[in-house]
Amino acid sequence: MAEKKELLTVQSGEAEQPFNWAMGRYVSKFMTELRDNKRIVGVRCPQCKKVYVPPRQVCADCFLPMEEIVPLSGQGSIYCFTVLSFGFVDPDTGKQRPVPYTWAFIKLEGADTCLPHFVDLADPKKLKVGMRVEAVFEEQRRGHLLDIKHFKVIEG
Repeated sequence: MAEKKELLTVQSGEAEQPFNWAMGRYVSKFMTELRDNKRIVGVRCPQCKKVYVPPRQVCADCFLPMEEIVPLSGQGSIYCFTVLSFGFVDPDTGKQRPVPYTWAFIKLEGADTCLPHFVDLADPKKLKVGMRVEAVFEEQRRGHLLDIKHFKVIEG
């Protein structure tokens, strides 16, 4: 007969669960550039010249190690998006995320891959694929993807 197991529930909120892990050389560079310089960086493949953001160690097409860090402008266009109408507790803040909000894949100028992030637009019905956007940074940054507060539309 199978042993009955207790199922545990984890809740976000006031409880803390501190932990540390190594981000690695490339993601560490990505996060410190966000924090210290309000700059987004990628990494370029030495063979196919594809630029990945966030940076990764090996090119997905060529399977070669990548070394060249490339600064990106922070501007790009919406590749695809979704508007979410249900709230959730943000695990980073422990607070309810206001709805609706937009989550998009942003293709930054100079990058060949997309960076997923929030887009701030008062009327999400006006959002379109291809719209130009620009990163807006938090005043207090801490070396986290959410150092980019959101992307704002810069032209319709």
